[in-house]
Amino acid sequence: MGDGTGVMSSDMHWTTRSARAGLRSLANFVWPQRSIISGERHSGDGPLTPDEFAQVNFLNGAGCRACAMPLELDIGQETLCGACASKAQKWDQARAAIAYDDISRQAILELKHAGRRDGLGTMANWMALAGREILPETDWLVPVPLHYQRLASRGFNQSAWLAQAVSQKTGTLALVDALSRKRNTPSQGGLTARQRRRNVAGAFEVRKSRQARIKGSTITLVDDVLTTGATLAACAKTLKKAGATRVNVLVLARVVREADVTI
Repeated sequence: MGDGTGVMSSDMHWTTRSARAGLRSLANFVWPQRSIISGERHSGDGPLTPDEFAQVNFLNGAGCRACAMPLELDIGQETLCGACASKAQKWDQARAAIAYDDISRQAILELKHAGRRDGLGTMANWMALAGREILPETDWLVPVPLHYQRLASRGFNQSAWLAQAVSQKTGTLALVDALSRKRNTPSQGGLTARQRRRNVAGAFEVRKSRQARIKGSTITLVDDVLTTGATLAACAKTLKKAGATRVNVLVLARVVREADVTI
């Protein structure tokens, strides 16, 4: 006959889970969630309401496989927009989770400038889905770095947060300090595509302590938003110069309208 230990253990586990669920419900009642889209308090468990979720423009890694621009016709892995068909990007492939627009803007700006982390898990899920074709071949997730002065002033790098969150969701290893920004470049906001390229030219380098890991590896660059791609191109060029075999790009959001390039 059994001694009932297994049953007792199962009961204790169920009791513990129930208690935790009860505490979460109580916490949500006392401190309701604040939506990452509207900023309003709501009673749900997630960082946005079902109605808000339905308004998000999910790209899910579709569209141009080289720059992540959404297209009307998607034919799979060979899908390219006209610009990428005529001129190759500095990286190999790119995937985006959502469109950067009026719906998603607030959530991204609060992550980028206010350091709001409560939506990271949800954002990482979206990015993991968008990157499902490139993450299996990825050796390292590498975030776009901030200059140390800006990092000290801001206190965080949102791209590193996203890389770590995607790593936790997928098991893909993150190397958050692989790249360094050796020049404290002005903000890219409000600059033209050409000005952005000039602004970040030669701004990045692979840390000497990470060069052995980069050489011969497939890297997925992680960033919050892909606008013109100037920063990601500069990073990709630096990684390939250091010996990376392939460099892909995975971003939370893709700017799809010229009116939104001021981020």
